[in-house]
Amino acid sequence: NQGVGNENQLEPQLAADIARAFEDAVVGTFVIKCRRALEQTGLSSLIIAGGVSANLQLRAGLGQMVEQLGSRLYYAKPRFCTDNGAMIAYAGCQRLLAGEYDELEIVARPRWPLETLQPVLVADGSAN
Repeated sequence: NQGVGNENQLEPQLAADIARAFEDAVVGTFVIKCRRALEQTGLSSLIIAGGVSANLQLRAGLGQMVEQLGSRLYYAKPRFCTDNGAMIAYAGCQRLLAGEYDELEIVARPRWPLETLQPVLVADGSAN
């Protein structure tokens, strides 16, 4: 049992190697899917949000990919990436600005599809 310690625990270096290989695989897959999404939609901007956007390897991989495509990548400062609170607050702000609000009635939606929100308009009036 190479790499296995006395109590069936992985040795630290082997555990680190496995974790790194897993991260490489996840980042690679995520970059491929984001590239495909940009190419299929014709969009030129990519926003990464939530806790995953704090991952430096993911930021680097996506950065290289958007540079190759001539696209742009947006993400928050790492201190705002620890949870999805900032993203949900932004979505709520956009709803309020669009005149969408409820009269003191709160309905919890643990799975809120963001595609139901109004698109944000850019300076020329087009959706982006």
